[in-house]
Formats: sequence, structure tokens, C-alpha cells
Amino acid sequence: MNGFVARRAQRSFSRSFPSYHARACEQARIADDLARRLSELGAPETFGRAFEIGCGTGHLTQALLRRFTISSLTLNDLLPEAADVAHAAGARFLPGDARTVAWPDAPDLIASASTIQWLDDPQAFMKKAARCLAPGGWLAISGFGTDQFRELRDLGSTARAPGLCQPEAMAGAIRSGGGDALDVLDVRQEHRRMWFENPTQVLKHLRQTGVNATASRIWTRHTLKDFNERYVRTFGASSGRVPLSYNPVLVIARKRA
Repeated sequence: MNGFVARRAQRSFSRSFPSYHARACEQARIADDLARRLSELGAPETFGRAFEIGCGTGHLTQALLRRFTISSLTLNDLLPEAADVAHAAGARFLPGDARTVAWPDAPDLIASASTIQWLDDPQAFMKKAARCLAPGGWLAISGFGTDQFRELRDLGSTARAPGLCQPEAMAGAIRSGGGDALDVLDVRQEHRRMWFENPTQVLKHLRQTGVNATASRIWTRHTLKDFNERYVRTFGASSGRVPLSYNPVLVIARKRA
């Protein structure tokens, strides 16, 4: 993420930090899917050094610790509030922008869930992760594809995360960074929907999870009424409820020993 987006994201997620863990249901499911798939693909039960980027409130941290024993765990996040997550997990906390902080040397697991979409060049980040991984190490990363929040996009919103990407681009970046030494074991995307009673509840969900970090629109009674009417008219179900699309993208790779 560039400096402006980083500051906006930090402010937005700091405001939503108290409500994020309970409200970010899709992000919690994605984190659990990532850890489960890592285990299914044959990752070892014990990792010596693991590095998680963008730990937030701990969805992926908890999912990993339910399935793996990690001797030395380092958690990174922009928010200082995430230090409590690291303390609870018995981990070292590395605050700051993952693009610029010094990463731990040669982790045998690098993991990140629902974070890389905030980077303006997620492919460069993936290449770096592939290069830094120890021989025999594992890489497990999820982000979001270009259909993320498509309802908002189709209604004219330009408040998109800067690093939405296709699974093929993520896998290609990993292969580029790791060369012949790295095998991409799984790459996939899903299309999911959350349902809400009305569009105002959609906006509330976005605020409570901080994912409107790039939004700058000032709402008035008139613009909110117009948004609600257009959302229902375009996407509303016969029940009156409205959807919000999620497009998670997942990639898991292993560096040869």
C-alpha cells in the first residue's frame, strides 16, 4: 500500500478493531480455510519459525495454532493494538508496514490472510515472501479477487482495495520469486455472498470490519436514500434482503528442501 492508503487503512482498522473479530465472519472463515488447507496438503505438524503478516485480531493466528505447533512465532501488523494478540499467542510482535519492516530470517512458514489486497503491489510482496522462505518452508496466503464487493463497484463506488488480484497472478508471482525451487500446491478462488436486511446494514458491516478504508464519501440523508433504493432495485432478493459479494483467493506453496 502507498503511504496514503496505509494511513487510511490504519485509521479505519483502528476504529473497527473492537468489533472486527466478531463481525468479520467471512475473514474468519477464510483464515480457517487457509490453515485447514495447509494441513491437508501435508504441512508438518510442527514449524520451527513462523511469520504471519497482518495478524489483525488473530483469526489466522488462532486457526494456525489449533492445527500446528510453532516453536517461534512472529506476528506483524500495522496496528499497535495487535500486540495483545501476539502476547496472548506467546508470539513476538513486529509492528509496522510489512513492506518496510525487517522480516525474520528464513521462516519455515510465512502466512497471511485477508491482508495483501491493501498492498498496491501484491505481486512484489508475494515474490519477496517466496525468496525469504527457508528451504522446505511453506507459504500460505489469501487475499481477494476482482469480484470483491462487486455490488458496490457496480453502483459506482471507486473505494476499492488497491491490491485485488486474480489467483493466476498470485501463483505467477510466487513462481517468479521462488523459481524452480518452489512448488505451488494449491491456487483457488471462491465466490461467496453475505446477506443483509437492507443496504444500510451493508454499510454498517463495512464500518464494523474496517474494510471501507479507502472510502471517502460523505453521506447525507439524500445520498443514503438514493444508495438504498438503487441497491435494492439492482440486487435485492424477493425477500427484500440484499447481498454483498466476497471473492477470496488462496494460494499455498512449498519451497523444496
